[in-house]
Amino acid sequence: MALLDNLTWRYATKKYDSTKVVSEENIDKIVEATRLTPTSSGLQQFRVLVIKNKELQNQIVPISYDQQIVADCSHLLVFVAWDSYTEKRIDDIYDFTTDERELPRGRFTSYTDRLKQMFFAQTEEEHFVHTSKQAYIGLGLAIAQAAELNIDSTPMEGFENDKLDELLNLKEQGLRSVLMLPLGYRDTEGDWLSSMKKVRISTEDFVTKIYE
Repeated sequence: MALLDNLTWRYATKKYDSTKVVSEENIDKIVEATRLTPTSSGLQQFRVLVIKNKELQNQIVPISYDQQIVADCSHLLVFVAWDSYTEKRIDDIYDFTTDERELPRGRFTSYTDRLKQMFFAQTEEEHFVHTSKQAYIGLGLAIAQAAELNIDSTPMEGFENDKLDELLNLKEQGLRSVLMLPLGYRDTEGDWLSSMKKVRISTEDFVTKIYE
């Protein structure tokens, strides 16, 4: 029940105590949980930037519609994803996978050929829709790991992606921003949401069991 208790404890923190800093050991645990995220076809299509630079964080505040939590949090995670699928990206991941498993390169060629056929029939924007979905899986694991460590977090889509991409030079790396995750410790006195009841729809309304 520990994970359920942790998820019940957490909420989307609205104000951080800027004097409190998350240890690098715990940041590494959150990042590692994110790195272990399952991804479609094992392609690991997203990456994480870990920002602990107040000057840069302050530059991101206006890009995120003046949400001060971006600057006040201890660390800011930025989830970014491939802007498109390429033959090289697919081959590089599968070459790495076969090398790590001590298998001959080309072991999965029939499968990667099917992937290429499928993806190359799509637009680059469709590619990004798919790669960005993988980042959301990573976000969930990062939030859960942070909650287990009693570290607060705030999943954020509310920012101007193009401007953040430019600030962080993502285009040159073949990446685009997907979402951000401030991490830190809540300022309970200044956070209007901290004392409010956690609200979710009932289990009966949420789940439909189809067993037979």
